[in-house]
Amino acid sequence: MPAQAFGTTAGEFLAQRPRLFEAGFVGPLLTFDDAAMEHNLRTMAAWCDEHGLRIAPHGKTTMAPRLFERQLEHGAWGITAANVSQLRVYRAFGVQRVLFANELVDPHGLAWLSDELDADPDFSFCCYVDSPRGVELMGAALAEHDGRRPVDVLVEFGVPGGRTGARTAEQAREVAAAVAAEPRLRLVGLSGYEGEVAHDIAESSLSAIDDYLGEFRALVAEFAEAGHFDGVDEVIVSAGGSAYFDQVAEALTRPWPVGLPVVPVLRSGGYLLHDDGFYRVRSPFGREHRLAGSEAPFRPAMRIWAQVVSRPEPDLALLTMGRRDVSFDQGLPEPQAIRGEDGEIRDLAADSCHVTGLADQHAFLKLTGAEVEVGDWIAFGLSHPCTVLDKWTLIPVVDGDEVTDLIRTYF
Repeated sequence: MPAQAFGTTAGEFLAQRPRLFEAGFVGPLLTFDDAAMEHNLRTMAAWCDEHGLRIAPHGKTTMAPRLFERQLEHGAWGITAANVSQLRVYRAFGVQRVLFANELVDPHGLAWLSDELDADPDFSFCCYVDSPRGVELMGAALAEHDGRRPVDVLVEFGVPGGRTGARTAEQAREVAAAVAAEPRLRLVGLSGYEGEVAHDIAESSLSAIDDYLGEFRALVAEFAEAGHFDGVDEVIVSAGGSAYFDQVAEALTRPWPVGLPVVPVLRSGGYLLHDDGFYRVRSPFGREHRLAGSEAPFRPAMRIWAQVVSRPEPDLALLTMGRRDVSFDQGLPEPQAIRGEDGEIRDLAADSCHVTGLADQHAFLKLTGAEVEVGDWIAFGLSHPCTVLDKWTLIPVVDGDEVTDLIRTYF
């Protein structure tokens, strides 16, 4: 943050209409593009409406309540959480519907959750179960705490070698039977994650995901036939990360048994910021053969600026950006533009330079044609927002070079 911001509130600082390169921000500096975020929010909301889907975006991507607010304003059904600490942040900021995409067997977490449910009849919550042992532990903890409201659960259907989730249909049936026998729990649907089935967009991978989703659908229909959802107003069927949500939409919106009140819920979180790497390649809106037609592609909303501090070799520049500042688990930062001494911002040719490695606080930029000087600022696109934002606590939102908002994260 600029020194001139010290001692002011965020509102007071923003009222000064600060400019990114004039207000005194120091680097490296992560920014969000407001127009790109708004485009992504509207694009996803319109697509979900068109396909008859709800979305509970995964909040772990940003852990930014201001961005949750924008997602909810654009029609999000709820917000997805992964652990109790995240859930507590959501509740502190008034999120009223949470899909907890994990098992919850911690007795302290369950006691706190039970109090939240009892204190707020409008608070809607559901979490996963994937084993009779998990059901047993949840029931025991809730019985000891003696809350008034049962906890809604979804049987999680996984895949061999994947993360959590029952590995076979038979195991899923055993979990559902255990929930039916536990009065402190209520079965309200099924969940899954197709991203554990495949990690690329080869036709064989996409076909495997379709097969998995077919098994998922069959289980939902079987559970309904067995009476597991009797008396449930909404049967939640949830899947869909940020890479294969088109296939999830196709599977979850086909006709269900007559009278079954299915609510299909996506959990995609990466769409809001998108990226210049992992999701650019894998997102359905980046795969024209999967989503041909009128859908507008998502736009990358993250960009980080870093300054050149050293040119120790003719083809090497060192910048003030390292592993403490950016993601590197799904690809290295992509140099996109340069701001020189004259203040002009120029695009960099794709083959003129590239990042070869990161130290804790430095980036190694291999020069293959770009003219770069000590003191220049270079803008980079980033891959995988989930592992960018946990390094930042206050992020400026920009419209051009004007700072229009400050996004605080709560990791």
